[in-house]
Amino acid sequence: MTATYRYDVEVLHLLVSPAHAYFGRARDGAADVPTTDADHVELVTGKGIIGDRFFGKAAHMDAAVTLMAIEALEAIAEDLGVAPFDPLLTRRNVILRGAQLAPLVGEEFALESQGDLVRIRGGRPAHPCAWMDRMLAPGAHAAMRGRGGVRSQPLSDGVLHRGPAVLISPVPLEPSRAHVPVLLRPSRLP
Repeated sequence: MTATYRYDVEVLHLLVSPAHAYFGRARDGAADVPTTDADHVELVTGKGIIGDRFFGKAAHMDAAVTLMAIEALEAIAEDLGVAPFDPLLTRRNVILRGAQLAPLVGEEFALESQGDLVRIRGGRPAHPCAWMDRMLAPGAHAAMRGRGGVRSQPLSDGVLHRGPAVLISPVPLEPSRAHVPVLLRPSRLP
């Protein structure tokens, strides 16, 4: 049996938006779309978060839910010498405190909150877009590289709640390094 590691985390924000806000040219401004910071979200196996812009979209099936550590966002603001950012401006679905996420790329893990358990597969790093310079601060796009979070796929139906949670990981994590950029280089090996 594979070892599991349990980490107390906090789900700070659960962003759900039915449409994309960042497209086109940043100088033209973001689209005015409804965005909810929900108390809980319902995840559907292989499809994502009900009501979100990526739900059931074929191009995003393996990356429908994006998780990000608030520590990374706090470090980016500190690095740039600016006030803390509104985490919702990153357009990440799940903002966590106390979670080192980079080691979860390619791994199956779970989040347990209020007695509900959701299994998730870490898909790929969530690379920032140039919009971050406009929406957060000049330089945020570059500063966010390697710490933009993880795009993931739900492996089970379930509900994720805001508040205290447990991250169940198959690999050891270092929550104190949640803010450290990790640049993954593609391998040339099959």
